[in-house]
Formats: sequence, structure tokens, C-alpha cells
Amino acid sequence: MQTLNSHNAIFGKIFPRSLFRTMTTEMHKETLGFQAEVRQILDLMIHSLYSNKEIFLRELISNASDAADKLRFEALTDDALFEGDSDLAIKIHFDKQARTITVSDNGVGMSRSEVVDHIGTIANSGTRQFLASLTGDRAQDLRLIGQFGVGFYSTFIVADKVTLFTRRAGLGPEHGVRWESDGKGQYTLETVERAARGTDVVLHLRDDEDEFLDSHRLRHIVRKYSDHITLPIRMRKEGEKETAEEVVNSASALWARPRTEVTEQEYEEFYKHVAHDFEPPLAHVHSRVEGKHEYTSLLYVPRRAPFDLWDRDKRHGVKLYVRRVFIMDDAEQLLPPYLRFVRGVVDSSDLPLNVSREILQHSKDIDVMRAGSVKKILDLLGDLAESNREKYDIFWKEFGRVLKEGVVDDPANRDRIAGLLRFSSTHGDADTQDVSLHDYVSRMKDGQDRIFYVTAETFSAAKNSPHLEIFRKKGVEVLLMHDRIDEWMVTHVTEFEGRKLQAVTKGDLDLGALESIEDKEQLQKAETEFKGLSDRIKNVLGELVTDVRITHRLISSPACLVTGEHDISVNMERMLKAAGQTGLSVKPVLEINPTHPLVLRMGSVSDSERFADWSRLLFDQALLSEGGQLDDPAGFVQRLNQLLEVLAAA
Repeated sequence: MQTLNSHNAIFGKIFPRSLFRTMTTEMHKETLGFQAEVRQILDLMIHSLYSNKEIFLRELISNASDAADKLRFEALTDDALFEGDSDLAIKIHFDKQARTITVSDNGVGMSRSEVVDHIGTIANSGTRQFLASLTGDRAQDLRLIGQFGVGFYSTFIVADKVTLFTRRAGLGPEHGVRWESDGKGQYTLETVERAARGTDVVLHLRDDEDEFLDSHRLRHIVRKYSDHITLPIRMRKEGEKETAEEVVNSASALWARPRTEVTEQEYEEFYKHVAHDFEPPLAHVHSRVEGKHEYTSLLYVPRRAPFDLWDRDKRHGVKLYVRRVFIMDDAEQLLPPYLRFVRGVVDSSDLPLNVSREILQHSKDIDVMRAGSVKKILDLLGDLAESNREKYDIFWKEFGRVLKEGVVDDPANRDRIAGLLRFSSTHGDADTQDVSLHDYVSRMKDGQDRIFYVTAETFSAAKNSPHLEIFRKKGVEVLLMHDRIDEWMVTHVTEFEGRKLQAVTKGDLDLGALESIEDKEQLQKAETEFKGLSDRIKNVLGELVTDVRITHRLISSPACLVTGEHDISVNMERMLKAAGQTGLSVKPVLEINPTHPLVLRMGSVSDSERFADWSRLLFDQALLSEGGQLDDPAGFVQRLNQLLEVLAAA
């Protein structure tokens, strides 16, 4: 287990080690400087969060709680790490004369290298993405900051200097570390003697931050944001000059309390603790399962997608506890990859305390908890979709494409997930994915037995596909699928509520009862009348196509490309080539519109060279309309110009 390399590493996540440059070095002390980008992020974070300054205490308490959880976990296999002190707690002390606030814990602590590596960590690519995403709008950027976290560096909102003392559990007193910075351009790092295990963070407050040198104010902040922390948070008793302390939070596991005793504000603050997010969650579900398998779960759906959502290997949303003892904070066995956006905790009464990842992979108890947690989340999303359209629209915008992975990842719940999917369609012709498969089925025409869809690289390409012409004429709705994952998804969602999903770009177009006898007779007549023309075009195109045939799916376009019913689509072929997978070319069928003037004109062209150019022109424009790439763009332009010259002279 990468205890200190998790996404929510101790003291937050801001900058990788590679962003630092050494300025001067002594025997055990060095001064390191921040790069320009780092100072930019710090400045933005400090000033954007200034209206909510008290957040610094929540962040420090959350970090201290994480440090204690990690010590408990490591001590399961090495009790000596407790060093004779297993009474884990957080202490808050303020000194009016020195104008300091100190937050202390006796958790796992950090070594010198861990301080350098993990005080504020964001992957290099994440930092670049963060900077590229900045808008200059304080409100928008604040939401973005919430996705990246602030952790330890939130202290600079109220402090003009921060000093940190820490020692890693298991290391001797001579391995203590002192870190200090003013948050402007550099920081110092020094090896010092430290008897106590754990970490002290000392904030030297700015001149205008006297409000935090008040016992009542600090207690209020603790109860507002951190009352749910399972660790006792201790402060000196009011009016006491001695060292007598009292616990100022409830120090009980919020998820273990009955739902009727937990307020919405407490649920919200607990989410911010486990997710390191500034915004409240979109929804949550709190449940307790009793019987053969006993466990409690408190799971949240965030309001915003994290910046690393598309990294399927980076799942760190659900914390696993066993009888309220923290085990791990990225228990990927508890939820499948397509639900990696979910945050929360699962607390088991059945697992052994010395549980390992290997045991989790082969545990029937974990399988039960996983299935139960998936059901709870899908139930929650289903309730949102039915009873709160506004919230579900927010969810879909942020996490819809990830949920689509579920139809492949989770065959057992495929039908339920399919019911939660949303698409654009010709019903509204707007680039808003708000049409469910239930909605589509409810609007199907009399005699329609299939759900029609088209896939394309963009919404515009899908909306303007020539394959939709006959459907628009007959008023038949078609789903417009333009997410990259859609091509992969529809290979697994082949039907819904007994209706087969049919790509309008594949196979012979069979409209069934939607086609009149007159339509069928006209098509048969056209096939006979234009057979000679279609054969001539096929001879010209040769290996580019498998066949050329007359179609009734086109109204205003001269031609389109169609693949076999069981072949990959032209859009999928292009995506695979872009991914470096060659050798998967599919020869399409060219369908021509017998009512189009260009096709009619071709029937009278006797010049074989001109006929060949026009035939290739039909194929190339059909390929372009599918989003394909031309092998010879210059040749296409030349043939097009020649055609325009002929038409202009006619």
C-alpha cells in the first residue's frame, strides 16, 4: 500500500518535487525556492479563499486525522510504531502574546524526504492542467481549486509564516524535521532533534487575524467543520491556567450514528473532509446492512468531476474501515472503475483487522459489500433521475461519460445502467444530452420496433449525417451519439426493453412497418432502372467498396457509405487508426440516391475518364460526411473543380 503516496497525501496536494530548485545547502539545513507557477497558484489560492479564511483549521485537522489513520493501519503489523503511546489525538493551542496557533497530532509523522515529497503534491501534468484551466473569474477558479485541494497551504490564508515540526513513527529523535516558509518565494528545511512522534504546525498570524486568537472562535470552527472526526480534538479548558484539556468535538464516527441523528450540514461537512472538496456533494446515501454480512456505508456523489477523472487506475474515493479502524483510503475493490467518482466510507464488522489487499481480492465479504454499494449508488442515481431532473443533469454533465463505461464493466447491472444513460437526439436537435432510452421508447412510432442511432465524432457531424434524411422525412427519432465512448458502449447495449438498437449507418435499412408498399415498389423499380449505373460505378471504384447500390435512405444527398451489420463503423475505424491500430480497414458499401441531379446526370456521361472522376467524387464526399480522411485531398479538389466547370458551362 502506498500509504503516503495516495491522492490525499498528508498535508494536501500542491506541487511535485520537480518544481523546486535548490538555492543554498548546509549540512542539515537547506533553502529551497518555488518556481513562478507555484507562486501563481499560491497567490490565487490565498486570495480566492480569503472570504472563507476559517477553512485553514478544517484542512489542518483533516490532515492530522489522516496521519492518525495511517499510523493505526501501519501499527496493525508493527505495534512498536505506537512507541508506547496509542492514545491518538489532535491538539489545538493558541498564544495571544506570540500571535500563534499550533495544531498538533501524534500520528504517523513524516521523514525529511517525505516532507519534501508530500507537503502539497499534484502531479506535474495536473499542475499544468490546473494552470491552463484558470479563467480569471474568482468564483470559477475557486471551484477549480476545490478539485485540486489546498491542504497544508491553506494556512497562508491567515498566516504570514508557517513552521512545521515532524518526526516519522519508527525513526529516532535525531530524525526530526523543521520546515518553515512565508509562502512567497522559498522555504527552509532542517533536520532537528524531536522526541515526540507526529507533527506540529505553528501558524504565525497576520496582523489583522486576531479573531482566531479566541477560544470561542476556534471551538466554533471545530464544531462546524470537524465535529465528525473520530479522533478527539483537545483544547485547553476555558479559564484554566493549567494544562487541563477538554475534548471539543463529538469524536464519534458519523457514519456509525443513526441517520435520524445526523443533520444535512454534518453530512455535508463530512463529505468535505473525506473528499477534500470545498463544494457540497450533489447527493449521498447512508445505509447499514445487518444479517449474515454486517457493514455500514456512507457514499457521496460529488458536484464536480475531479481533474483526474479519466485516469481509470487512479481510484481513491472510498475509505475502508474495519470496526471503525481505518484500513485504506483507496479501496478499489469496493466499487468498480466506472464509479470511481464516488467518495465516502465503508465500515465492515466482518473483515479481520489485519486485512490486506490480497485478502480483499478473494473475500466473499468484499464481494457482498461491493454489490451492495453499487446497488445503493445506482438506486441513488435512479432516484435523482426521476425526482430531481436538475441535479441529475448536473451529474450527467460531470460524470455521464464515465457511467457509460459501466455497461462494459458491470454486465450484471447493464440494464439498470442503460436506463440511466442520456443522449442527444433528433427530437430536439440540440447539443444537450437529456434523452433517456425510456424517453425514446415512449415516443416510438406505431409499427417501429427498433431504437435507431447514429455515431459520429462530433454533435454537428451526427446531426447533419446524410443517413438521417429518411428518418426526418418520416418523423422517426434517432439518437445522436457523439462521445468517443459511444462506439464502444453500443457494442454491449444491443437492446433495451426488448427493442433492438440499430445503427442507421449499418446494413440494409429495414424500416419495417414504417415503410409503405409504395416505398418498397419505388425502391425495386429504381434498383432495376439504375442497375447499369451502379455496376459502372462499382467497376470504377474497385477495391474501395464491396458494392454500389441504390438507396431509399437519402433525400437530398447524392451518396453515403454503409458498413455491414456486423462490421465496425467508419467512425470506429477512424478512432482505431488514430489510436495506432492499423489493419482493421472495412470496405463499405456506397449507396447512391437515384433522385439526385448529380446521379441522374452521371447516367448520361459517356466519357470514361469523366465518369471515373465523378464516381470517385461521390465516394470521397460520402467519406467526408462520415468524418473520414481522404487519401488524396488534392485530387478531390481537382475533381470537384472540374465538375463545377462542367455544371457552370451547362
